Amino acid sequence: MNESNIDWILAIACFLAGIGIGALCYHLLNANVARNQKVRQRLAETELELNQVKDALNDHFAKVADLASSIQRQSHDLEQHLIQGADKLVDDLKLKRRLHGSQEEAEEVDLPQVPRDYADGTGGTLAEDYGVRQRRTTEQQDTAPQPPRY
Repeated sequence: MNESNIDWILAIACFLAGIGIGALCYHLLNANVARNQKVRQRLAETELELNQVKDALNDHFAKVADLASSIQRQSHDLEQHLIQGADKLVDDLKLKRRLHGSQEEAEEVDLPQVPRDYADGTGGTLAEDYGVRQRRTTEQQDTAPQPPRY
């Protein structure tokens, strides 16, 4: 073989290798673009689904609030109707007082006290005698044997 033929063969081999490497790089880069498009599409779908869930949740809570206020209003109307009917139809004074007294009792109920994280008095929870009952008088304590101190 001739030296010029080897140069041509080497040039053709390098050209074919370059085409192969270029096609491989294009395929790898194009695959990342396609994968990114799929991820973007899934992200858009999930955002749309999330917005639909949020809208449905807002509608649900608005309807629940309306129904709760309707129930409260109907309960008040029922109570008023019951009181008016009792005034007109019932002869028993105890029953009338009980029906009319139920509203007054509901207003007079004391609210529960909030729990505190401190004790009454000046000693507080860190005092040595907090929660301890005195069983002996001071005279009895003086006569009681004491452990030896070193």
